[in-house]
Amino acid sequence: MKTRFWQLLSTLVLACCIGLPATAGAAGYTQTRYPIVLVHGLFGFDKIGPVEYFYGIPAALSSGGAKVYTVTVSGANSTEVRGEQLLSQVRQILAVTGAAKVNLIGHSHGGPTARYVASVRPDLVASVTSVAGVNKGSAVADILAGTIPNSGAALGDALASLIGIISGNKGLPQNAGAAITSLSTAGSLAFNRRHPQGVPTTACGEGAYQERGVYYFSWSGAQPYTNALDVGDPALAVISLAFGGARNDGLVSSCSSHLGKVIRDDYAMNHLDEINQFVGIVNLFETSPVTVFRQQANRLQGLGL
Repeated sequence: MKTRFWQLLSTLVLACCIGLPATAGAAGYTQTRYPIVLVHGLFGFDKIGPVEYFYGIPAALSSGGAKVYTVTVSGANSTEVRGEQLLSQVRQILAVTGAAKVNLIGHSHGGPTARYVASVRPDLVASVTSVAGVNKGSAVADILAGTIPNSGAALGDALASLIGIISGNKGLPQNAGAAITSLSTAGSLAFNRRHPQGVPTTACGEGAYQERGVYYFSWSGAQPYTNALDVGDPALAVISLAFGGARNDGLVSSCSSHLGKVIRDDYAMNHLDEINQFVGIVNLFETSPVTVFRQQANRLQGLGL
């Protein structure tokens, strides 16, 4: 009887597996036509010691066949300044790889930064993916813009410079005041008037999926507190109160994160979880952020990008 049960179970499992499509772990799953370029957000970096900003994500994308580059722009500065820095690095990547375009994936302030490059040089960009991008401003930036004194901005500059030194990327200009202005609602709306591609015209809708040959995507989380072992979660939970009950990830509202095709805006992730931080301590009951990045690479692959 037991033998028959296990034979039946094995048959069912085998039948299911035969019908399964290629999995996220299959070779070539993330192999895009154009290189993937990861763009960090405010006070971001590429790598500090063993800790990557996009923790474990470059390796996961590379393992499936993608060519991945993690760039470094000013940790704190205006979107335009960061955008010009990114554009310079995109040109370098294209020169090295011989590729015609890149797929830009930006987190937080990295979203508008990537959008800037796609707006001024759409011929160099195949797609922009905004991960919790501050596309219509942040209530947190609004509060800081109205309350932070000059000394506070100077501290922000110092912090960004210190991160640059520790990560081996010193020398980039820092301007925390300009960063806060860019990330505020007023600053974001002004930026959107100059660079409207992919931005929804409604309060919480989707934007154009493709403009001037560039595809636009976005996703974000909506749960500020996700893991008791993550040292950043308590702070994000408190900061999330600034949104007055609107869905948010602790720093960006779900609606503000929308750009182009909205993949999801309600992952049970906070602003750090979305990039697999802190060092992979994320919500155990949600899809791994690494998997979400891999799925996006496969989505781009499917579009021939």
